[in-house]
Amino acid sequence: MSEKFNVIIVEDAKLELKGTEEIFRTEIPEAEIIGTAMNEAELWPLMEKQQPDLLLLDLGLGGSTTIGVEICAKMKRMYPDVKVLIFTGELLNEKLWVDVLDAGADGIVLKTGELLTKNEIRSVMSGKRYVFNQPILEKIVARFRNEVMREMGRRRAVIEYDIDRYDECFLRHLALGYTKEMITNLPNMPFSIKSLEKRQGDLIARLFPPSEQRGVNVTRLVVRAIELNLINIENLEADE
Repeated sequence: MSEKFNVIIVEDAKLELKGTEEIFRTEIPEAEIIGTAMNEAELWPLMEKQQPDLLLLDLGLGGSTTIGVEICAKMKRMYPDVKVLIFTGELLNEKLWVDVLDAGADGIVLKTGELLTKNEIRSVMSGKRYVFNQPILEKIVARFRNEVMREMGRRRAVIEYDIDRYDECFLRHLALGYTKEMITNLPNMPFSIKSLEKRQGDLIARLFPPSEQRGVNVTRLVVRAIELNLINIENLEADE
C-alpha cells in the first residue's frame, strides 16, 4: 500500500470539487483531504492550520485565469516542500501553462479525457516534475513533432538555396526592421552597404523564379524567406 499523504484542493466550482473529492476517495485512498478552498482568501488560513503534502490547484478562480499562477508562485516561495499539481479547465491557453510551470508547478492535468488519475498524483508525490495527463501530453508531442519537421524543412531549404550564415543573419535582421547601414555595424557582418546590396540581389536570384524577380523589395524578400522556412518568425532575435 502506498504511503499516506495530505491534500488541499483549491476549486471554485462546487460540482467539480465534489467530483475531484470522489476521485480521491475511490482512486487514491492513501490521500487524505485535509481542506478545500474556493478562493485564495480561504486557502492561506488552511495552510497556516496544517501544511499539506500536495496542493491540487485550479488555475481559473472567480473568473480570473491568472490567480492560480500567482497562488502557485506564492506557495512555492512560502512552502517550498509542498508539491503543486495544477488541475485546470484552461484547455487552450498554452501560455498560462508555461506561466504556471515557470511559477514552480510540478505538473498540469487538464480537465478533459481521463481527467485526474492516480498515476499523475503518485508521480508527483514520488518527486517527478513535469507530470501531465494524456490530453496535454498529446499537445506537447504534436508541438514537438511540428517543431522537428519545421527544423528539418529549414535545413533542407538552407541546403537547397545555398544559404550561408551571413545570408541567414542578413535576412533575419531585415525581418527585424534593420536597415542595411545598421546591419553593417553588427559584429558578425563584416560587409559594406554595397556588399549587402549585392547579397540582396543574389538572394533574390536564388529564392525567386526569373519571372518573379523584377521589383522584389526587402519586404517581399523577407516574406519569401519566411515562406521557405529560412528564418523562423517565431524566434527572431537580433545579434546585438
